[in-house]
Amino acid sequence: MSTNYVTRDNFGMYANKNEGPGPELMGANTLLGNDVYNKDGQDLGDIKEFMIDMASGKIAYAVLSFGGLLGMGEKLFAVPWAALTLDTVNERFTLNVPKDALKDAPGFNKDRWPTMSDKTWAAGVHKFYGMPYSAD
Repeated sequence: MSTNYVTRDNFGMYANKNEGPGPELMGANTLLGNDVYNKDGQDLGDIKEFMIDMASGKIAYAVLSFGGLLGMGEKLFAVPWAALTLDTVNERFTLNVPKDALKDAPGFNKDRWPTMSDKTWAAGVHKFYGMPYSAD
């Protein structure tokens, strides 16, 4: 069974597709656990967390998990929010990265999170995903 914003909707936000907040505004809790696929239909993992820039109030990164079995050996990736696209037809996110490329992506394990506010780290992550980075 896939996990998506419709299956995680505890408040009926998306019950009526013609009314409600989505897809322009979405509930954060409904997006946690959402599946992420690439344009070729390959499963890249799911969203585990959102990293919010506290100065701007904007989502800076979605933390994506990939690989492993039952949480063992999985790798985490901070994906720039702008690199993800909400696919409302399939009710999941799309990330334009070949699945094989994730083995070379800047990732981390759940016990050693990077200093995401470090500008050098952030620039490298944005570069990997082909996203512009501004240190402002």
